[in-house]
Amino acid sequence: MSAAWAAAHRPVEDVPRWAVRAVWAIQLSVLPSSLWRILAFTFHVPLWDGAVGNGDLPAWIPTELYVVLLSLVSEVLAFAAFGLVCRWGEVWPRWVPLLKGRAIRPMVAVVPAATGALVLTVLWTWTTGMALLGRNVQGQPQHDPGLTFETWQGTTMLLAYVPLLLWGPLLGALTVHYRRRRLAGLGQREVDDQLPRPLAVAVGHASTERAGAFREPGESPAAAAPRR
Repeated sequence: MSAAWAAAHRPVEDVPRWAVRAVWAIQLSVLPSSLWRILAFTFHVPLWDGAVGNGDLPAWIPTELYVVLLSLVSEVLAFAAFGLVCRWGEVWPRWVPLLKGRAIRPMVAVVPAATGALVLTVLWTWTTGMALLGRNVQGQPQHDPGLTFETWQGTTMLLAYVPLLLWGPLLGALTVHYRRRRLAGLGQREVDDQLPRPLAVAVGHASTERAGAFREPGESPAAAAPRR
């Protein structure tokens, strides 16, 4: 279990620190609202002072179950951002039929990630703006007394949802970096493939020596790699 966890969250070597921090920030931005929903509507913890109902849900779907499923889907989508910094976002995992072990084309990840970033940015910016103006997502006046800073329940709810504003922009930044990193790697690989084998090895060795020329005394070659 620990090995699977490490493999799912371990970034590849050329991913900068800011990207690793960004992907973890996405997890932390989504988690508060998921926990708040489950506690308030599934376990009926008194965190919501407004009206409770099924809304537009079909009558056969209990609100308690819907909230759990919604939160799980949110967490899975947030976890998918790790694919932009980890190896399983560059090579198809072993459990994928016919594709396992093959390189993932950059646009296969870039298109859905960029679309998600755009949708999330627009969705949560609009939703938050309307909530602060006392309106619902349709732009109509919001008469629910639970959505306010005047009670601790309303404040808790708003504080749980405000971090979602970070999800879209962070995902967008990771998507741009993923595209640039993958295309740069593919471009170098194409150049290496066109070179005779001894020359390709010599070029790689020369690159390593150039990195080592800028090492500080006692610093390892890996630590001397270009820092971002």
